[in-house]
Amino acid sequence: MQGVTATAFGPAELLHRLRTRTGAAAQSPITHVEQVTARPGRTAPWPAWTDPAVRDALVRQGITAPWQHQADAATLARQGTHVVLATGTASGKSLAYQLPALTTLATDPRATVLYLAPTKALAADQLRALVRLGLDGVRPATLDGDTPREEREWIRQHSRFVLTNPDMLHHSVLPGHARWATLLRRLAYVVIDECHAYRGVFGSHVAHVLRRLRRTAARYGATPTFVLASATSGDPAASASRLTGLPVTAVTEDASPRGAVTFALWEPPLLPPEPGAEPAEAPPVRRSALRETADLLTDAVVAGIRTLAFVRSRRGAEVVAALTRRSLDEAVPGLGERVAAYRGGYLREDRRAIERALLSGELLGLASTNALELGVDLAGLDAVLICGWPGTRASLWQQAGRAGRAGGEALAVLIARDDPLDTYLVHHPEALFGRPVEATVLDPANPYVLGPQLCCAASEAPLTDADLALFGGDVARATVRALAEQGVLRRRPSGWYWTHRGRPDVDLRGTGGAPVSVVESSTGRLLGTVDHGSSHVMLHDGAVYLHQGVTYVVDELDLDDAIALVRQEEPDWTTHARDVTDVSVVNVRSYVDAGPVGLFLGEVDVTSQVVSYQRRRLGSGEVIDTKPLDLPVRELRTVAVWFTVSPQALDDAGVEPADVPGALHAAEHAGIGLLPLMATCDRWDIGGLSTAGHPDTGAPTVFVYDGHPGGAGFAERAFATATAWLRATREAIAACACEAGCPSCVQSPKCGNGNNPLDKPGAVRVLDTVLAALPPEETATAEKPAPAEGTTAGKATAPAEGTTAGKATAPAEGTTAGKTAAPAEGTTAAREIPSTVAVDPVRPEGPPPRG
Repeated sequence: MQGVTATAFGPAELLHRLRTRTGAAAQSPITHVEQVTARPGRTAPWPAWTDPAVRDALVRQGITAPWQHQADAATLARQGTHVVLATGTASGKSLAYQLPALTTLATDPRATVLYLAPTKALAADQLRALVRLGLDGVRPATLDGDTPREEREWIRQHSRFVLTNPDMLHHSVLPGHARWATLLRRLAYVVIDECHAYRGVFGSHVAHVLRRLRRTAARYGATPTFVLASATSGDPAASASRLTGLPVTAVTEDASPRGAVTFALWEPPLLPPEPGAEPAEAPPVRRSALRETADLLTDAVVAGIRTLAFVRSRRGAEVVAALTRRSLDEAVPGLGERVAAYRGGYLREDRRAIERALLSGELLGLASTNALELGVDLAGLDAVLICGWPGTRASLWQQAGRAGRAGGEALAVLIARDDPLDTYLVHHPEALFGRPVEATVLDPANPYVLGPQLCCAASEAPLTDADLALFGGDVARATVRALAEQGVLRRRPSGWYWTHRGRPDVDLRGTGGAPVSVVESSTGRLLGTVDHGSSHVMLHDGAVYLHQGVTYVVDELDLDDAIALVRQEEPDWTTHARDVTDVSVVNVRSYVDAGPVGLFLGEVDVTSQVVSYQRRRLGSGEVIDTKPLDLPVRELRTVAVWFTVSPQALDDAGVEPADVPGALHAAEHAGIGLLPLMATCDRWDIGGLSTAGHPDTGAPTVFVYDGHPGGAGFAERAFATATAWLRATREAIAACACEAGCPSCVQSPKCGNGNNPLDKPGAVRVLDTVLAALPPEETATAEKPAPAEGTTAGKATAPAEGTTAGKATAPAEGTTAGKTAAPAEGTTAAREIPSTVAVDPVRPEGPPPRG
């Protein structure tokens, strides 16, 4: 293996070396450099209650005294106060729970501790830290899906410090609580690490899993203290209380030292136009963020700079690693071996081997999904490359904090994708720096979460009236009555009972079913897994699948048996799945009547189907052909925000009838791209549809909906901040230098219509019309109750009778957007789907993987 010595470059020199590869300073891709100053640490004495053996073990690990925030949080926990410690990356949050938990285990030989992590990598890292302490009688062990059956039996009988995840708690520990009685009866502490990761529908499910844990532990006589660790977040006490259902005290003043960070915003350069191409025919396209990240990672490794690159998708992480290895081997044969990819879906032994290689320094570069964002101690890294906005400021700082963890100086670079939000952020650094991080959004009252979770609780033990207060009070009582009417639960004098033989089948992460195993056809070797929700896009017949730098092509996807058979191949093309979507309004919760404009919040039914895939040539992206697929339709009832505009208002704004579909479509794309600026979501968490005449509104309409059953709070946030959200959207479109629209403003990477039609100037006029009509303050203050039963959203803004917007331009009868056949070979979906309807579907590649 090729050896490379460690560098002594500081962040400024590292950034200079990376910048010089792009040529002249006038063409610099760096749009802003933020200097985060160093901060000294502030220690505190060891708490008097600390067990001497625990203190000595920590001192042997180089911890001579705790930081003040560690001591404060640990003391609160020791006193029995539920506490959340919300401080920056590498601030030593682990010690805040280790001190009280390990001291209790040392002084009470019967006590036990349960630790929950959102990823396997984090739990494994914490196990290594506990084992290094060498304390007698603790017997820590990890319990996850990779744990062998015989090892699980040993954990049940002997481990006093069990490290697991919410999924195992939900699927194994709580349903089999009688087998785990020893752990539950003696439970002193429940540690919830990186609790800010529990947001949206997943967070709402976890909130109920924790309530089920509290209920079950109480039945065995235990009332554990909850200790939560979080990245810096908005209102951590309220978020932690919502997650646990308990009053929680927050410790937020970070007393740990921090090295200086040089944080650069990087916009890849525009590609030169094709020779002879007209500007209108060839909108400006920027260099791929994946290729830019791979080149920066290559330069960093050649210079001996230990670098971690965060990439949004599993496929992207594989692509960056493969491109980097290829470039390194061309420069220095064998150097490519010092770079790897890391993502969820790898087998356990593969993940552990990569983690060991990174920690030992054997690897100099790693391209990872956000599986390594949380907590894992990666001491010795010099730089972090962040390929694309990670979705929240909390995640941005978590990822940036992976470098310089030993207190040294560090470099972080955010590389913008060709995307409206990324473009906006690299040109508006004030939206990133000096702003508070977001609050964690979750809704335990979501009926699509609460109902299934109450069934799980009833299957573990009959639900009593006292239990229902734990699960939400009145809303839980109403839900239980509805479940009883459906025959799912049965009322008895001792409570509500689960009526079925098997356990409820509830998926915490909303992936839609069991993960799909990826198996090599010729050998039968299991390569990895893909969550069910992403399988239609990532593993359809003919899809190109990347695994540890090796390319495979899918021969067959068997959804019934949850298996995809693949063969190794090196095609000169990539695949891109395409789907069609239809949205229908179920009800309206709130609306704003703004004359020619209506703004609505309500429930919708979304149907979607992956109908085809394109093969695109590597390098140029040229479409080779489009092949049809026969995959099942997927249905979703969720929450949406939508606005309607009267045709007369559009005409007054200069939007010709023929241009309305493209104008609405462009506004929809940009709106979806900019919504993560207002809500703690990712553009892959939300979808949209625009139409010049929707049958439920009778007017030109743009929908944006949550991609989770029952909603995840994103549409509500969009409704509450509509004016600010749409103003930022309008500004991003107008500020873009392109003429007809590009990925930086109105084109979408997941458009079901192939980004056609799009009208950039028309989108600005549409948004100007909407903003001129909407109240300047937050729209929530002007909202009205839902329209009376029997009326539909948007009718107030429809044209006069006999001239509705939908009459001339609505899809032909029986050809709604969600039911259109796959496009013919060589045609785009926009020609097959009526041009009045444009869709921006949810999760064509699945949500950004965690773990």
